[in-house]
Amino acid sequence: MRRFTSVHDLIAGPGLTAALEDALEFARHPWINADVGRRKTIGLLFMNPSLRTRMSTQIAARLLGADTIVLNAGSDSWTLETRDGVVMNGSSTEHIKEAAAVMGAYCDVLGLRTFASLTDRTADYAEEILEKFIAYAGVPVVSLESATRHPLQSFADLLTIEQFKKKPRPKVVLTWAPHPKALPQAVANSFVEWMNVSDVELLVAHPKGYELSATFASGAAVTNDQNLALDGADFVYAKNWSSYEPYGQILSQDMSWTVTTEKMALTNNAKFMHCLPVRRNMIVTDEVIDSENSIVIAQATNRVVSAQTVLYHMLKGLA
Repeated sequence: MRRFTSVHDLIAGPGLTAALEDALEFARHPWINADVGRRKTIGLLFMNPSLRTRMSTQIAARLLGADTIVLNAGSDSWTLETRDGVVMNGSSTEHIKEAAAVMGAYCDVLGLRTFASLTDRTADYAEEILEKFIAYAGVPVVSLESATRHPLQSFADLLTIEQFKKKPRPKVVLTWAPHPKALPQAVANSFVEWMNVSDVELLVAHPKGYELSATFASGAAVTNDQNLALDGADFVYAKNWSSYEPYGQILSQDMSWTVTTEKMALTNNAKFMHCLPVRRNMIVTDEVIDSENSIVIAQATNRVVSAQTVLYHMLKGLA
């Protein structure tokens, strides 16, 4: 597998079912393939802050026997220019063409974490930075989150649902919740994309104006009635995202969309999910996230497993 930017790369590679089986095996036996990365180096470049992605990917690499080099763009490395044909007389010191190529020369696999600008939808949804990095690196590249997707998170989400589900085809609700800042659509986009190719009943709930791009949401059931969505749900995934049209805007901070114990009482004793970090008592109340039905830590733990599975298939292809 030469790239991992979405669920479709897993489908085209080992297959989603096989990858999920591998992930479940890694969850049970973390060191089962501890030599596949021996004498291999994985470079990780972060262009925005990270806690879970940074730590989980490094741990995943270690479990496979690989070394890691971690850089923060702009502090541990030169500031990068990503545009083509520009006169570099500003603050950017190195072009992404040379930076990606050099990292590819030093490392066997590269990971890149970017973030949406929330100002230029065309550029964000073209994934210009990620795609240029893939084009110039010359080695397999894994997305550690991009402007429009967070595939390692979504893989962990699917694994978590598989571990906790109590019936073959659970009802999964992705619900928008309020947040004080404008956030990208990446987690929501990615989650919907993964659920759409999985054996779940997906329902997306959000206020009017928060429709996701049809590229990701096409085919998914959508409602503007959160209570209706939560009725009978087996899993409730709360997440904020800014508007797609107009792009990157906060259209509402309606606190009635906060996930509360009263909201969860509408469900089928649902498990509560969130990708973290979470704004307590805005996205979700303390009572819900601290309850026995909260599986946010299990989700975060599975971030190691999702990264380990993806890196395993990349490293195996280099043998």
